[in-house]
Amino acid sequence: MALANRSRAQAGLGPLQWDESLAAAARVHTQRMAAEGPISHRYGGEPGLSDRAAHAGAHFDLIEENVAIGPDPAGIHEEWMQSPGHRANLLNGQVNRVGVAVVYARGVLYATADYAHGVEKLAPPQVEARIAELIRVSGVEVRSNPAQARAACPYDRGLPTAQGGPQASFVMRWQDADLSRLPDTLTERLASGRYRMASVGACPAQNMEGSFTAYRIAVLLY
Repeated sequence: MALANRSRAQAGLGPLQWDESLAAAARVHTQRMAAEGPISHRYGGEPGLSDRAAHAGAHFDLIEENVAIGPDPAGIHEEWMQSPGHRANLLNGQVNRVGVAVVYARGVLYATADYAHGVEKLAPPQVEARIAELIRVSGVEVRSNPAQARAACPYDRGLPTAQGGPQASFVMRWQDADLSRLPDTLTERLASGRYRMASVGACPAQNMEGSFTAYRIAVLLY
């Protein structure tokens, strides 16, 4: 990890943070490599990289892996830096977390480094609170009851019928791992001055490949 961060600093990239869940996934795979002999990213009966990492507790929307055999850490790092594919993984500006495992066997070191762009694991109320904060910046009030937006969240189209409350005139649904910004279309609507109130609801992401983390959100405007 120290060698990787040194190379990233030389390339003008931010450092990787240690992720124990990624390290746990890397450790299991490295033990399998040491047992098998020839190295590989996946052996018979073994889950794929994203499933291994998710099973170990990691949350991410991007994940990559380097594996190697070498005499020592410096030799392994140099091997990765001399290989275009491995170098690209290590110097990927989109990844921010890493877990590394090293196992000694047969007189050499077997090594795995799992690099990922980490995603916070948030419950639906936490997701809704994050989005509500972004909406309030525009001056639009956010309803305290998320029921109507939650009801709209799982569907691709249509507006839910209001039960004892106002009827929304616009709905925006999307899913993403990044909760730091709103979609451009929603930002434009909020800036239009046509709306005074919003409702935010979160639900499980749909059609996600493997074990990647994302959040599905619905915002209703009134």
